[in-house]
Amino acid sequence: MSTATTTIGILGLGEAGRLYARGLAGAGARVRGFDPHHSVADAEIQQFDELGDVLAGADAVLSLVGGRAAIEVAVQALPLLAAGTVYADLNTAGPDAKQQIAGLARRADVPMADVAVLAPVPRAGHATPLLASGDGAVALATLLGPLGVPIDVVAGGAGEAARLRLLRSLFMKGLAALVLEGLGAARAAGAEDWLRAQMENELGPDGPALIDRLVDGTYAHAERREHEVRVTLEMLEASGQPSDMTRATLAWLERVVDARHTGR
Repeated sequence: MSTATTTIGILGLGEAGRLYARGLAGAGARVRGFDPHHSVADAEIQQFDELGDVLAGADAVLSLVGGRAAIEVAVQALPLLAAGTVYADLNTAGPDAKQQIAGLARRADVPMADVAVLAPVPRAGHATPLLASGDGAVALATLLGPLGVPIDVVAGGAGEAARLRLLRSLFMKGLAALVLEGLGAARAAGAEDWLRAQMENELGPDGPALIDRLVDGTYAHAERREHEVRVTLEMLEASGQPSDMTRATLAWLERVVDARHTGR
């Protein structure tokens, strides 16, 4: 299929949704967006007020509504899709939620791709690396690959990409909490610059930029990351593996979210 004729529906036009919409439009796709809570003034993105108008004739639909709303939006969207349209859930929901969405998709005769976003979207836009599983994963990669979207397809059904994403999150969010706690302790001791330099050296050539991303990203996206770590903790507890570090990471994110809400 020519990229010039590929039609992509984007559900959710927050930061990530807008970046995917603009990037895919710039790569030659027809992009339609739907979000009752955000309005985008972008000539390249057709934003519709009715969900059905966004879904009609779409080759693929990308859900970028956030993990908490993923199932609710799938319930609304899937019955409106034509058979064969790929429904891709890019939200940070857990494996159980992705499997539930896949079940809804099967009943609607729609192939579903469980898609894990492996890096912050603002860094690379629609070129952010993705991991996909499920019966719609190969079809999604075939549609989006020519548009500059890197997708690795992994074996397994819906939920497998989400599981791997949460394992990565366990490490990355835990590293961010460790950096925050270390810098806070060093600040209290009057040694923040010294400890930060030590961290940067240990993390290699990208150390300074990585620490900036970990610190800034934690504060900018604390609520979303709190939800993600909570889902990760549930997965760990279900597996019977120790979860001490993840519990501590969740406590850090809860503290950041509380400070944002209370202004402390």
